[in-house]
Amino acid sequence: MTDYSNSPDLKGSVLGQSTEYVDTYTPSLLFPIARKLNRDNLNIDESTLPFKGQDMWTGYELSWLNAKGKPVVAVACFIFTCQSSHIIESKSFKLYLNSFNQTRFDSLEQVQTALITDLSNAVGKPVVVTLYNSDDYNCLPYTPLPGECIDELDIEIDSYDIDANILTSSNNEIVTETLHSHLLKSNCLITSQPDWASIIIRYSGAQICRESLLKYLISFRTHNEFHEQCVERIYCDLMASLNITELEVYARYTRRGGLDINPYRSSQSDEIPFQVKINRQ
Repeated sequence: MTDYSNSPDLKGSVLGQSTEYVDTYTPSLLFPIARKLNRDNLNIDESTLPFKGQDMWTGYELSWLNAKGKPVVAVACFIFTCQSSHIIESKSFKLYLNSFNQTRFDSLEQVQTALITDLSNAVGKPVVVTLYNSDDYNCLPYTPLPGECIDELDIEIDSYDIDANILTSSNNEIVTETLHSHLLKSNCLITSQPDWASIIIRYSGAQICRESLLKYLISFRTHNEFHEQCVERIYCDLMASLNITELEVYARYTRRGGLDINPYRSSQSDEIPFQVKINRQ
């Protein structure tokens, strides 16, 4: 097992650097990043997290060799609890998955076991891994997002700097509703490459002013932060700025390098209670 207890900070990362691609199984390629690095900025105490949730990743470019040397391909679903001490840097995850390409495994189950062991060791909590073969269409078919889309609201934008003060309630009426938007964009913390997402917000509480919510989401457009960090920031800002009693925030990011990342944070549920997949994924 690789020891990640003293993993370096982002300066030791392969992100943004020219990289040699390894095509034989190498678990040490995984680069964990402590969630605490960003949660400190949000004043989150990791011993008493203000939310529950998961990060669900989909890997579309997983391949290995069977015992006779014949290639096998699969789609992989990875589920990480938000209570894990670390996340995996996405480029290192891609490099790690690429390292399976020229390695022989006796069975799909052996590959699955290797993935579970390595990833769980890296993030500090058990990781759920499900593998789907190329003829298995149970791995999240495209589905419409639940609730009402707020993207057609006629608003004027004059700032792209995150400001939670934008958020307001439209009135004191207590509602339970689900809203979504396809206009969330943020940028990679290190490389500034764009990250595109659709986001679902389901809440109970004083009705949110939809125009203010859309302006707030658009204000992430030039912001540099990892996917998981953006969703936790949105969750915390909504809870702190509005009279909300229950909240779910679920972002479906488009894939980059064969991986998509889909963080979910909730006041109620540890597990993602609904499965959706946008056509951009």
